[in-house]
Amino acid sequence: MDISVIVEFLKAFLFGIVEGITEWLPISSTGHMMLLNQFVNLDVSPAFYDVFLVVIQLGAIMAVLILYFHKLNPFSHKKSAEQKKLTWGIWGKVVVGSIPAAIIGLAFDNWMEEHVTNNSDIAYIVVACALIFYGILFIIIELNNRRRLRQLKEEGLQGASGAGGGVLDASGAVKSQAKPNAKGFHGKHSPEAVEAMTGGITAAFEAASAEQKAERPFDPYVDIADDPDDASNAVSKVTNFGELGFGRAFIIGIFQALAIVPGTSRSGSIIIGSMLLGCSRTVATEFAFFLAIPIMFGWSLLKFFKHGFAYSGLEWAIFAIGIVTAFVVSILSIKFLMSYIKKNDFTAFGVYRIVLGALVLLFFGGQAAGWFLL
Repeated sequence: MDISVIVEFLKAFLFGIVEGITEWLPISSTGHMMLLNQFVNLDVSPAFYDVFLVVIQLGAIMAVLILYFHKLNPFSHKKSAEQKKLTWGIWGKVVVGSIPAAIIGLAFDNWMEEHVTNNSDIAYIVVACALIFYGILFIIIELNNRRRLRQLKEEGLQGASGAGGGVLDASGAVKSQAKPNAKGFHGKHSPEAVEAMTGGITAAFEAASAEQKAERPFDPYVDIADDPDDASNAVSKVTNFGELGFGRAFIIGIFQALAIVPGTSRSGSIIIGSMLLGCSRTVATEFAFFLAIPIMFGWSLLKFFKHGFAYSGLEWAIFAIGIVTAFVVSILSIKFLMSYIKKNDFTAFGVYRIVLGALVLLFFGGQAAGWFLL
């Protein structure tokens, strides 16, 4: 095999890795692909490259279908009748949430490609600004969530929504044991009383949670209920898909449509919209995965029909390598993200977006100014 062909295969492999990571982490695949393309150029036509960037997303989508097959399968024998009904509800909300993106995408895709994506003078500016703007939003949202969690803890209510009556009873018991003089001015508890209250409530919550897991361990690939390990449940109105109404799903779809702007990140815009509407991190992230199924499948087919199917054997091989690589890496990326957000928030991703946006501005702005050439 010609060494030049092997080099192109290795390039396709690298693009697949970047796609598999950045498609699901809320950090913008477009921004990363722009930077990667500056250092690693596929020796293909611009038309093929345009299709390639979209088609390799099929591998990423296949990863979602494999990982969440049981959760998205309304015919699973492992589910009760109620769970099957809720599964059909998830698909209904996916359809509703896909409507805004389909309408806006079809209406503005050509305009966006002509005036922004393919316009080298402003594309990097749009991408960088989107990276930074949504990065700031992530940080603001999570700072607000941290403030609300602190308030709950100070009020002695942390964990009340997750453990039900047991925690509330524990809260009352702890409060009843507080001394009459434990309150200071304005009826506020002293630091010692607050610590005793929150410590007892937290212990009760952990005990109830452990008992719940022992009775029936949570299975993220089958269960429809909220994930007991998600720390954001305490400050979220929507902690499972049964609580996610169709109205919220439609509005979240509008946020997804914002991803037509390069650098926004489709998953990032959905997660931000979902959390602004009161969804927990788990629900927000999984809904971002599920909404990608019809949109990215449709987008790939649209690109194929728009540019045709007349590709050489080498080009089909490049497609295959990119898709398979994106599939494998996406599985690892999705598992990492779902594990990470159970105990952490999105602040780190917000900071990363801001840094990446600044680098995009510096790199491409420096090129435009003639500081360096690549």
